[in-house]
Amino acid sequence: MKANTKFKNSVFTYLFSDPDVLRELYCALNGTTLPDDIPVVINTLEDVLFMDKINDISFEIGGKLVVLLEHQSTINPNVTLRLLLYIARVYEKIVEDMNIYSSVKLSIPLPEFYVLYNGIAPYPDEDTLKLSDLFKSIEPLGLLKRTHPVLELEVKVLNINEGKNKVIAQRCTILAQYSAFIAKEREYEKAGFSRKEAMKKAVYHCRKHDILKEFLEKNAKEVMNMLMTEWNWDDALAVRFDEGRTEGYKEVLELIEQGMSVKEVKTHLEQKSGKEHGE
Repeated sequence: MKANTKFKNSVFTYLFSDPDVLRELYCALNGTTLPDDIPVVINTLEDVLFMDKINDISFEIGGKLVVLLEHQSTINPNVTLRLLLYIARVYEKIVEDMNIYSSVKLSIPLPEFYVLYNGIAPYPDEDTLKLSDLFKSIEPLGLLKRTHPVLELEVKVLNINEGKNKVIAQRCTILAQYSAFIAKEREYEKAGFSRKEAMKKAVYHCRKHDILKEFLEKNAKEVMNMLMTEWNWDDALAVRFDEGRTEGYKEVLELIEQGMSVKEVKTHLEQKSGKEHGE
């Protein structure tokens, strides 16, 4: 398998930067079958929304379906909003030669959104995240909650850890082998090896047992570098989250010690958050 170097360096995007592999992956995720002659065109945008690191893959199937795929080791509760902004950019690219002010109705690809999760925290085999879950309540304005939001975006979240979603794994060999590779690295790390040593042993084991063998033989050094970069990034995010959480606990305790009630503390923190976000 030859890697497509125009995508961000992550093992996942490296593996799935081939149209034929993406076709197989989509069919596995959707439980369907597509003829080999239906074209799959990758249209991933780079450096979208000024993000330092993106694992998204965007691709069209037969010009009628556009799929946004994101691989995450930590579930981001704001992923629906990010994908909304992302799909707007994708559509902008798709219709750039069309006249959107024309009286003729345009035809655009139908969107689908997936997050493939392989983190260590427990997560169900399948879940759905909705953009409407992020909307502020309008009830304080005296307005009734709307049954059907006028704007919605749903993301299907699938757990791709080894042993999860077995039917999908059976339908997409590369996805199953990718999950097995990550599981083996974690197994070695749990056994006490350093992350770097665990990666080396996982690469050796998988090559020996015909798991992503060709890919690892050709790209072993790149895989090591990409995994170190990915996981160092995840560690940095986790530390940042823990630091913020610790500071939050300290502030709550200080306010309570000053004599505030729990209700007053909550009101204070909500007002502070609103000011920080310019509300």
